[in-house]
Amino acid sequence: MSADRVLLIDDEMEYVEVLAERLRARGLEVEVAFSGMEGVKKSQVTKFDAVVLDFAMPGMDGIHALKALLAGTPELQVILLTGQATIKTAMDATRLGAVEILEKPTDITTLMEKIHEARTRYGARAAERVRRQLQETT
Repeated sequence: MSADRVLLIDDEMEYVEVLAERLRARGLEVEVAFSGMEGVKKSQVTKFDAVVLDFAMPGMDGIHALKALLAGTPELQVILLTGQATIKTAMDATRLGAVEILEKPTDITTLMEKIHEARTRYGARAAERVRRQLQETT
């Protein structure tokens, strides 16, 4: 089985580089993007098992990036990180398709668990989409 492939999207360069190294040390394949737009572009050319997305970024914020990511790949598993969590933020993000909302800084063990869960859900949703497409063509 191949390693989980994760995209980290966060404008805090030092934070995202440290987090990426910690995830790589645990066997994950990690790519980074330092803006919502850069992350969306990377997701359009590479398949990721999960995306870890910062909520508060300049330019394209986490909610707009979440919408764009899911518009391109509806089954994509997006974990939202925020230092500014509110109940409304969490409700909006989950309504739009985020599978988890974690507070920054997040515990690496918890994040690893959520990434592995996301990979399982991604595989199941992708398989279901393919099954439906096959049924529609027969």
